[in-house]
Amino acid sequence: MKVVHKDSEAVQICAELLCAEKVLILPTDTVYGFSGIIDKTEQKIRDIKGRGDDKPFIILIGKPEDIYMISDIEIPQRLFTLWPGPLTIIVPNKNTHKTTAVRCPGDEWLRSVIRSCGAPIYSTSVNRSGFPVIGPIQQIISEFGNDVDLIVDDGDCVNQVPSTIISLSKDGISLLRQGSLTIPKELLI
Repeated sequence: MKVVHKDSEAVQICAELLCAEKVLILPTDTVYGFSGIIDKTEQKIRDIKGRGDDKPFIILIGKPEDIYMISDIEIPQRLFTLWPGPLTIIVPNKNTHKTTAVRCPGDEWLRSVIRSCGAPIYSTSVNRSGFPVIGPIQQIISEFGNDVDLIVDDGDCVNQVPSTIISLSKDGISLLRQGSLTIPKELLI
């Protein structure tokens, strides 16, 4: 395991490791997350986290329109105005016919990593399943340093609030979890 600081050089390092199907711990605009290329690293992340198959991961995308790689549902323009940012949108997945949680993070550095990969990545909070999210970087390194291939250090991430989650369906938009982004009521119509 290696630790690097969040800087421009780390973008390419992360992209290369992610493309090689490695699991990394990356800072996001909310909390640190376990990350890996979608459809290639899911089981590795589940094993590290101790998370069952019943809870899907959020998928992070590099730009808002990338959501159409995952879903065919029309995204209202008023939601696109909230991206990039700490908003997760649950949409019908055009490939699995289940639902998928998608987020375009507010952090430009992270979006650069994703775009450099050429594919969306998973993200799930850094913690063992059923335990609180870990924010202090030294605690993350101590707890998971032997389980992942790279940790990107962006300092301690404490008292951070996770993303707001909404569900988008043919029936409309509904708020599932109030997080760091407050959704104006008029957007939930």
